Amino acid sequence: MSSPLQFQLRITASRELAQTLRADPSCASYAALREILRTHNAALKCQFDAFADYVSEAERQGTENYPLYQWTRQTIENPEKKAKYLQSFTVYVNGDEVYDKDVADALEIGLSKLVGANGIVRVSRFDTNPANNPQPPAS
Repeated sequence: MSSPLQFQLRITASRELAQTLRADPSCASYAALREILRTHNAALKCQFDAFADYVSEAERQGTENYPLYQWTRQTIENPEKKAKYLQSFTVYVNGDEVYDKDVADALEIGLSKLVGANGIVRVSRFDTNPANNPQPPAS
C-alpha cells in the first residue's frame, strides 16, 4: 500500500554552484547531477526564483487571489532570506513539486552521493504532513 504522504527534495548549493545552476538549469556543467536528474525526469528550480515568480504572477493577476503574496514578497525583499533561498533548489519530478515516497527515496539516494562534491551542501526531504511543516501565515 502506498503512503498517502507525498515528498519533496531540495538541495542546498554553495553560492558559486547556485549561480551556475540558476544560469544553466540543464546542469550542463555538472554531469553527475544532470544524469541523476535525467534518470528521474527531474529538474531543479531555485526557490528564490519560484518565490519571485509567484510575486510577479500575483501582481499581474491580482494579489487578492494569492494568499501568500505578502509573506512571499517580504521574504524575497529580506536580504538574509534572499541569500538563503538563492542557494536552495526544489527538485521537481515530471513537473510536480511533490511525489511518491519511492520516487523520493530513489532520487534522494542519488543526490546524497553528490553531497560535498562540487558545491552540493545538503539534500533535504520534506513531506506533505502539515504537522511536520510550518503552515502559511494567517491573512
